Amino acid sequence: MGDTRKDILFRVYIVFAFICLFGSAIIFKVWHIQNVEGDHWRAMADSVTTKMMNIEPARGNIYATDLSPLATSVPVYDLRVDMLSDAITNEVFNSKVDSLSQALAGLFKDRQRSNYKRMLREARREGERYYLLRRDVSHRDLQTVKKFPIFKMGRYKGGLIADQKNKRIKTNDMLAARTIGYIKEGVEPVGIEGAFDKYLKGRSGLRMMQRISGNVWKPLYSENEVEPEEGKDVVTTIDLNLQDVAHHSLETQLMKHNADKGCAILMEVQTGSVLAITNLKRGNDGVYREEFNFGMGESTEPGSTFKLASIMALLEDGYVDLDDTIDTQGGAIRYANRVMKDSHEGGYGKTSMQHVFEVSSNVGISKVVNKYYSKNPQAFIDRVRGFGLGMKLDLQIPGEGRPFLKNTDDKYWSKVSLPYISIGYECSFTPLQVLTFYNAVANNGRMMRPRFVKEIRYHGQVVQEFKPVILKDSIASPATISKARWCLKELWKEEQQQI
Repeated sequence: MGDTRKDILFRVYIVFAFICLFGSAIIFKVWHIQNVEGDHWRAMADSVTTKMMNIEPARGNIYATDLSPLATSVPVYDLRVDMLSDAITNEVFNSKVDSLSQALAGLFKDRQRSNYKRMLREARREGERYYLLRRDVSHRDLQTVKKFPIFKMGRYKGGLIADQKNKRIKTNDMLAARTIGYIKEGVEPVGIEGAFDKYLKGRSGLRMMQRISGNVWKPLYSENEVEPEEGKDVVTTIDLNLQDVAHHSLETQLMKHNADKGCAILMEVQTGSVLAITNLKRGNDGVYREEFNFGMGESTEPGSTFKLASIMALLEDGYVDLDDTIDTQGGAIRYANRVMKDSHEGGYGKTSMQHVFEVSSNVGISKVVNKYYSKNPQAFIDRVRGFGLGMKLDLQIPGEGRPFLKNTDDKYWSKVSLPYISIGYECSFTPLQVLTFYNAVANNGRMMRPRFVKEIRYHGQVVQEFKPVILKDSIASPATISKARWCLKELWKEEQQQI
């Protein structure tokens, strides 16, 4: 019996010792976690509930040549409220919630006072620390809200939190809209906004954010915050007054002729600076809008605008002069199995080479080109290429259409290719590529690259300049350029007489 009692006591001592040992181990582990591993676990906890997040920088502005804004970033704010701010006691909240609700309803006019009051009371009852009051509030309205009851106690005491965002707007509606372009998530960048994004976007800052209920991130203002660096400004070559005239003139003509689409481009002769560019297409509602940059991006058959290159090739190779006589053959001529006609019934009879150009005679131009180049049509193609037609311009803005001027070894070259190319068919260029060729003629033969942007500025100071670029010192001999300019002047005079 005594041995049994000793056995029991021994077992009790063993259990007690084990409990003491296990308890000591737990106490030691707690001490070790707090004092040895504490920094590690606290950092891990913080990484789950807090993290550094990017602060969006203010995007740079895009200006016209006179520094009038074309695109700018306007700050807007999401207004949130810490309903449990220490300074917002029950006494303060209950005495001011009615007047605050009245002020909010009066400013935003989106709901009644009673609705605001109910929302604020529910948010306080739920203990909201980052309650969304309203999105996309203007800077002006934010300053007004800061003077409202409760909120006027200050940035921290009043519980008002203003999260800034930047809204991009075009200040002149549709003027040059496609050339100015845009940046949208998941969409290929367009225009100057896309091409010069590395300058415009600036550098993001960093702010400590805390995750609260509802998986919402709330800013924590700390000394570790890194301020964002705002973007640089882009100064374009666009003249806003000329852009306005070009836009409305094109719109008027499109409406007059019930046209589907059109473009108008104005280029400065000596520099290649694009002073105005407008592209309009009629929508299903009959309204013309900027939807695509046809002038820069759409390659089409140039038609009669190509005839200047044809007559210049003939002049440059010495085959004709402007006073040579051509028989337009009653306004029709056959090439293989196709008959080419002039727009004027009966043709223009026997007339000078210059007059053939002035009246845009298909028969006259194609007949002379075919006569002198039919045995070596590649010579004609090469001569036209020498004028700069057929090459891409390597523009500052992406999206240039591909020019097409086929060679004689092209599988689609036929017996009618040479005469039809001579009047602007079976080839394609963008309007801007054709304009660049014409601009070279006006510039005494010097071909300039079209320029859309002339400089980058930061806080008003020029930090980078884009000077005019010469593509070809001379596209043809001075004699040919002089005669081509004469033809264009006489054509202009004739058209003025018809107006």
